[in-house]
Amino acid sequence: MPPGAPRAHKGPVQKPGFWEKRLEELLQKYHIVTIAIEFAVLLFSLSIHEAAHAWMADRQGDFTARYLGRVSLNPIAHIDPIGTLVFPLLQLFTQAPLIGWAKPVPMNSLHLRNPRRDHMLISFAGPGANLLAGSIAFLLLFILKKSSFQGAVLVRSAVEAWGIPSHESILAPIIGILLFVMTTNISLAIFNLIPIPPLDGHWILYELLPSNAAAAFERLGSYGFIILYALMFMGAFQFVFIPITYVRKFLYQW
Repeated sequence: MPPGAPRAHKGPVQKPGFWEKRLEELLQKYHIVTIAIEFAVLLFSLSIHEAAHAWMADRQGDFTARYLGRVSLNPIAHIDPIGTLVFPLLQLFTQAPLIGWAKPVPMNSLHLRNPRRDHMLISFAGPGANLLAGSIAFLLLFILKKSSFQGAVLVRSAVEAWGIPSHESILAPIIGILLFVMTTNISLAIFNLIPIPPLDGHWILYELLPSNAAAAFERLGSYGFIILYALMFMGAFQFVFIPITYVRKFLYQW
C-alpha cells in the first residue's frame, strides 16, 4: 500500500434483518403493482360483503346500518385498521394463515319484522354478494376467452400464472383483475359460510337450531377466533379453495 493511502475499514458487515430480507424476497417474487391490485380487490370484496349485510338489514326493517353510512361500497365506511389493513399486509410479508375482516355491521334485532328469518337473510347476504361478484367475474373471463383468439391466450396465460398476464395488451390487467376478483370473492363466500363463530355461517346455523342447542352453540362464541386459528394452522380449510381449482381448470381447458 503506498504511503499516505487511506486504509480500508474492516469493520463488521451489517447483515440485513428479517423484515429487510422478507421485503426483498417479496419485491422479487411479486411486482409492486400486482400487490396493490390484490389489496384493492380485497378492500372491494370486503366492502361488497359488509354493504350487502347493511342493505339486507335495511330491507328487513333495521335502519341502524343505513344511519351509520354502511349501505355503501366505499371501503372507508367498512375499514377496520387491524383486520382490513394490518393483518392482510402481515400476511403478504410472512405468508402466515392470518384472518382479515372489516368492521361488523351493527344490527338491532328489535327492529326486524321476523327476527329469526331476517337474521339468517342478513347473515347470508354478505357471502351471497361475494358469490355473485365472483360469478360475474368468472362469466366475464369466460366471455373474454371465447370472444377472440387474443382473449383466449390472455385468459389461459393468467390462469396458468395465476396473476396478471405478461403481455403488452390493454386486456392483460383487466383479465388479471377479474381473476383476482373471482378468486377472492368465491373464497370469501365459502369461508364465511363455515359455521364457526364469528363467521356468518355460525349465525345461520344458530337460527336453524332448537333453542337449547342454539344456547349451547352460542357459548362457543368467545372461543371462535382460537378455533379458527387452530384449524387454519392445521390446514383444515383447504377445502375452501377446491371450487377455485375446478374453476381454474374449466377456464384453462374450455
